Amino acid sequence: MDLIISLTPPLAAVLLALATRRVNMSLFLAIWIGGWFVAGNPVAAVGQTFDWFAEVMTDEWNARFLVLVSLLGAGAAFMYRTGGSHAVSRWLSRRISTGRNAQLLTWLLGLVIFFNDYVNSVIVGNATRDLTGEHRVSREKLAYLLDSTSAPMATLGPVSDWIGYQVSLIAAAFTALSLTTEKPYMAFLQSIPWNFYALLCLVAVPTIVILGDFGPMRAAERRAEEDGDLVAPGDTPLSAIENDLGEADTENGRLYHFLLPLGVLLGVACWALWYTGGGAEGKPLMDALADTDVAVSLSWAAFAMVCTAMGLALLQRHTLEACEQTLLAGFRTMLPALVIMVLAWTIGTVTGALDTGEHVIAATRDWLSPGLLPVLIFAIAMVISFATGSSWGAMAILTPVAVPLAYNIGDITLVHMAIGAIFSGSIFGDHCSPISDTTVMSSIFAGSDHIAHVRTQIPYALVPAVVAGLLYIASMAVSSAWVLLAAGLIIQTIAIWMIARATPG
Repeated sequence: MDLIISLTPPLAAVLLALATRRVNMSLFLAIWIGGWFVAGNPVAAVGQTFDWFAEVMTDEWNARFLVLVSLLGAGAAFMYRTGGSHAVSRWLSRRISTGRNAQLLTWLLGLVIFFNDYVNSVIVGNATRDLTGEHRVSREKLAYLLDSTSAPMATLGPVSDWIGYQVSLIAAAFTALSLTTEKPYMAFLQSIPWNFYALLCLVAVPTIVILGDFGPMRAAERRAEEDGDLVAPGDTPLSAIENDLGEADTENGRLYHFLLPLGVLLGVACWALWYTGGGAEGKPLMDALADTDVAVSLSWAAFAMVCTAMGLALLQRHTLEACEQTLLAGFRTMLPALVIMVLAWTIGTVTGALDTGEHVIAATRDWLSPGLLPVLIFAIAMVISFATGSSWGAMAILTPVAVPLAYNIGDITLVHMAIGAIFSGSIFGDHCSPISDTTVMSSIFAGSDHIAHVRTQIPYALVPAVVAGLLYIASMAVSSAWVLLAAGLIIQTIAIWMIARATPG
């Protein structure tokens, strides 16, 4: 009964959002349901709901993240108003002649920007939104392309704040085990081949682009190609910079109006991630990334980006008043996303209050075996991350439990498998949960309706998820992760080909 109660609010949020297409109302109702469980009656639940809102909005990390997202919106606004986004689109359009090539370029850019999923969405989204629009690629498809490379790449590296966080979780689990013979970073590297979902997901993108779409995405792509409607009639993009900001200076826009602010964003972010983690004090790179303050670092980077972009606007003879209007307009474009993020964080608080993660683990812990452990960890991580919208939260819940469990019932190889399964399942939720901040960011910078993005992406995410689950089951008979991964890539390619051919239209 406790398990059912603890899962009710997050599942209600997901199901209501998908059914009603009103994500804000769905999230609020789900939070209120959780408040009812905690407070004991529906009236007191209202007070509990707003107490939770206050708690998440005054949390230091959350507050910094709200500032970060607002600054990223302002930076994107300046790149648009100065004509930088249009200049990039013009430059790329002379070299990209088909929609397929535009999609593959988006995927390649997503692989290059690997050190943070938020920055990935900002850079790749702004660089390719106009280009893919020219070739009639739907906004839903662009959001999928952004979402399917941002979090999976961040969890694989080679250097990212995600890896620092993941290594720190592994280190804490090893410390609890008094396991001094294993290095946390080496354990992370050895877990990469077992991170089946992230690896399969990255390969699924070009496979789908080449072999063809299926499910709701095929209808979206057909609409965009035949009618020119990048967004379905009646849908509302989570952010539409073109509509919110007005006319851009397309005549005077140059590539550096886009590239210089982004170069500053990347450069300052890399330095700040190293600096705030103690890199200047002599810490090794991975130790510094493990201890870094991500919110502070990226806020510094986003502020530097805005200052640079505003400076370029002033050099372009935009007035101070015009710059202020662009700044505020950029903040406004992020308002729908900020509301969703506050609601999504509050759902996370609800699941914490109801001990959702602990109940899911307790329901399966007693009958685990070494052979079943990886696939069960993967499945549990998928449930927790999808229901809470947080891969980092799922990792934090599972790593302290699953790593010692794997070590006690198996060996160090099982530990590596368990680590890979944790990260693999956690990425699934971050990739396609409607209450995930990464999913929200992909919708923002693709200019897509959020629920349309989630609805079209879930079938695509389920293909590598199902194949990954089969590979974890097969690991009971095959010990090599690389052999399993090679088989999985073949199975996934055949599956995508067959589903695409079987889809009408």
